[in-house]
Amino acid sequence: MKAILVEEEDQSLYIGDFEKPKIGSDEILVKVKATALNRADLLQKRGLYPPPQGASPILGLEMSGIIEELGAEVTGWQKGDRVCALLPGGGYAEYVSIPAGMAIRIPEILSFEDAAAIPEVFLTAYLNMFWLGDLEQGQTILIHAGASGVGTAAIQLAREKGAKIIVTAGTEEKRELCLSLGADYAIDYREGPFSEKVKAATDGNGVDLILDFIGASYWKENIHSLCIDGKLIIIGTMGGAKVEDVDLGLLLSKRLQIIGTALRTQTPAKKSQLTQDFSGFALDKLASGEIKPILDSIWDWKEANQAHAHMEQNRNAGKIVLRVNS
Repeated sequence: MKAILVEEEDQSLYIGDFEKPKIGSDEILVKVKATALNRADLLQKRGLYPPPQGASPILGLEMSGIIEELGAEVTGWQKGDRVCALLPGGGYAEYVSIPAGMAIRIPEILSFEDAAAIPEVFLTAYLNMFWLGDLEQGQTILIHAGASGVGTAAIQLAREKGAKIIVTAGTEEKRELCLSLGADYAIDYREGPFSEKVKAATDGNGVDLILDFIGASYWKENIHSLCIDGKLIIIGTMGGAKVEDVDLGLLLSKRLQIIGTALRTQTPAKKSQLTQDFSGFALDKLASGEIKPILDSIWDWKEANQAHAHMEQNRNAGKIVLRVNS
């Protein structure tokens, strides 16, 4: 099969040949129609984020396509069904194999490009807000990078849960997008410390939950933005991984919980359970259009290098999708 591979010398991407995956008795083979970019792809191509043991070395953490083959023990699916799914790797290719329990049926109103933008961001948001963050109706959440793929998914899921939503975003266009999706407040993080604006938006109380992709550079502001018994969930470290001068006393006095998380390294069983939980909560809403994937742009997979540059320059609001032509 054809797949997007990485040139070792300069980390550029090219389409080459790779062995077609085989399926186990509980797996399905999917002919890929589209995949989507994630910042993990940018790290992996530079050797900074290796795939889990046993996973495909090909880039790509999600895809959409058509079932082409079923394992002997698979039930509930048939050839020709349209599905999308989270992957540990392998999405930048003509074919992928996945456990049947990780497949999400694509609603009729969504294209393959739309569907490819669902799994990674919506499952990441669902995992961190509901499984780990215990977000409840009436609570307040601060979502950093609100116009990112995960951010736009998190806003919509939190809105459906009935939470109050504060986001940070760096441009007026991105803040307007966040507000249109259901955010109550959108903060320009470039205009000084955001914790002061968070306190103002919460009558001085702070937020119950923070989803943070930035890490070290936001640490102090995050801690000051949390209410008593608040939770900080660290999803990424785009602003650094090492924090100096941590005041543990503040964590104790406010009874804070700091949670580090990663979706890619979860077990297949956990990912299947997460997929089923998310589908039960959101699939009908996706089918009705109440929840929708937010696409920034669609590229032919021959333009993968340009698509990566678009993400590296932080120009996207929503997901960047590659259409796989085969």
